[in-house]
Amino acid sequence: MEHLIQHFRKDEQPFIERVIEWHRDVLYRHNIRLTDFLDPREQFIISSIIGQSDELNLYSEGIFDEAERKRMIICPSYIEPNQDDFQIAIFSVNYPSKFLQLKHRDVLGSLLSLGMSRSKFGDITIEDDNIQFAISKEIAEYVETNLVSIGKAKVQLELMADFENLIQSNEKWVEKTLTVSSMRLDSILSLALRISREKSKLLIQAGKVKVNWTVRESVSFDIQDGDILSVSGFGRIKILKIEGRTKKEKIRLIIGYLEQK
Repeated sequence: MEHLIQHFRKDEQPFIERVIEWHRDVLYRHNIRLTDFLDPREQFIISSIIGQSDELNLYSEGIFDEAERKRMIICPSYIEPNQDDFQIAIFSVNYPSKFLQLKHRDVLGSLLSLGMSRSKFGDITIEDDNIQFAISKEIAEYVETNLVSIGKAKVQLELMADFENLIQSNEKWVEKTLTVSSMRLDSILSLALRISREKSKLLIQAGKVKVNWTVRESVSFDIQDGDILSVSGFGRIKILKIEGRTKKEKIRLIIGYLEQK
């Protein structure tokens, strides 16, 4: 299975090696492996390595509809986990919304200031004055006790007993088909955002472009299937599928585009 490493980026190799270890552990010990929250690229890597196995099953859960960050369960094919097995808790946040408005970055910053890894937290959803976020159940008590303020606001957390009143995502991804000459970051940005190649280079070099939540400042950075690109001031792009090459040897892509509101 180690030969799979060559198909991914060098900086992804430590994560891939962990996934291969998880695969072996579940396969030979017949146990269940529950991951922390994973971003879509990490989910893609696990699905690529384990998803084709006849002996193992792979399940994912983020609780929210269209959740981006999810926990995954790797288990023998004869086991079918339920939602409780993913050990996810949802908190709603009460705060004096008459006097200030909290944003996603405020909530995330306060959660990370507790000394926890990002992998312990799932999606953060906000609709008007309502804020909800997903966390690993094993840290729920600690977070409830220690998260007393977000930004300048004093807050109270309420553990949701059920998931009937979750905030529904209103994000709408628009699919587009692109034909590109290469998988370079600047090339894809230029066509996806309908901006000049020069402007796409300036955005990248200014540190305004992230690929899978990591700033990439190389214009020639190679984009792969499943990547998510975040561009400050523009929105997000998902590489949904690389369809193949045209007769003129150009690459045909299907992307999803979410405009920044």
